[in-house]
Amino acid sequence: MSMPEIIALVGLSGGGKSTVARHLAARLGWRVCDTDGLVEQMAGRTIPAIFADEGEGAFRERETVALMAALTEPNTIVATGGGIVLRDRNRALLREKAFVVWLDAPTDVLIARLRAHDEERPLLAGDDPAARLETLRAQRAALYRDVAHVTIDTSEAAPEDVAERIVGALFGN
Repeated sequence: MSMPEIIALVGLSGGGKSTVARHLAARLGWRVCDTDGLVEQMAGRTIPAIFADEGEGAFRERETVALMAALTEPNTIVATGGGIVLRDRNRALLREKAFVVWLDAPTDVLIARLRAHDEERPLLAGDDPAARLETLRAQRAALYRDVAHVTIDTSEAAPEDVAERIVGALFGN
């Protein structure tokens, strides 16, 4: 396989997309583009504010615009939002423009990682975050599988090791 110009990381929150993207970009000398960050930058406000003011549909529309922008620059690692695969258009863009890696881990690992960060995570609010994550997994697993060239379990690997496994997958190692 020849080296792709764009590598996109997909998966549930806590899977390691943003962290692995930074390690992979450093390894390859590429740039990182985080679609959630791009949505916030383009909108001039946070994702929770977009959801509250405009609803999920408007957010998903903004997310598609951000993905299209992220997929235009060669030598880019794209860290996507967990729900990027919900739209047919996004899945088509990912398949067409990027080498896609699904980063996955068991639900308990995802929750532990999410709790370790200071940022507010709506997934962790309420009584049963594990049930919410399992519901999201059930809704999205086939969609992640549909776009992914490779799936990597990140539960017991350091982010730099996951980055090396992605490089290995690119070259058939």
